[in-house]
Amino acid sequence: MSHNNKTLVWITGASQGIGEAVAQVLAQQGINVAASARNAERLQALARQSENLSGRIIPYPLDVTDPAAVKATVSQIEQDLGPIDQAILNAGTFIEWPAQQFTSNNVRMQVELNLMGTCHCLEPLIATMKERGRGTIAINASLAGYRGLPKAAGYGASKAALINMAESLHTELTAFGIHIKLINPGFVQTPLTGKNQFPMPFLMAVEPAAHCIVKGMNRRRFEIRFPWIFACFMGCLRHLPYSLYFWLVRKAR
Repeated sequence: MSHNNKTLVWITGASQGIGEAVAQVLAQQGINVAASARNAERLQALARQSENLSGRIIPYPLDVTDPAAVKATVSQIEQDLGPIDQAILNAGTFIEWPAQQFTSNNVRMQVELNLMGTCHCLEPLIATMKERGRGTIAINASLAGYRGLPKAAGYGASKAALINMAESLHTELTAFGIHIKLINPGFVQTPLTGKNQFPMPFLMAVEPAAHCIVKGMNRRRFEIRFPWIFACFMGCLRHLPYSLYFWLVRKAR
């Protein structure tokens, strides 16, 4: 496969939801996308959709919880398509779990995929981008990482860790020409949120959410967050004293 001068974006968790929608928007804009997820069939279907677009979507099936496979995939993408200019580390999951049924295994499953899966991708990306002196990496966390929410102890913990990690890496990696960005979505209409049995305020369609991410990738701002009303509300909650915050959460349940 020959290299060309088009921007190359690598997206994980690209077989459905936000990752799939972002891949489609980028391909429509003439950008080539290396798309990774565990579901190889859905990636192939996504690649076929891009056949008549100005940008191509090339499938690279991958389980991000396997660090050796992640390193091999990053290497293969760059060998096939050239340097990864931007990466959107989007693979993740949410398991609703009431506190009275708390298990360490439930937390471990979400930490392995949401947090460690992202770390496995960051390791080879930082190495290759540092060598070139340029690159952009966006980490998909969640507004749920701002504060602890009911039934989301494992999910929220993994996403709060990603927010903290993105802040830490951003400070240090700018000196090497690597721009770290943080994506904090609210509720977006995807197969994942389709399973939720609770009200989801300001639920956003997936296509506008994808456009927010694509625009944010090319702006200087560190954080990409949406929908803006819910993002502002959650941002305010971050600064409330515990007594008031816990009172509000109890009222909202």
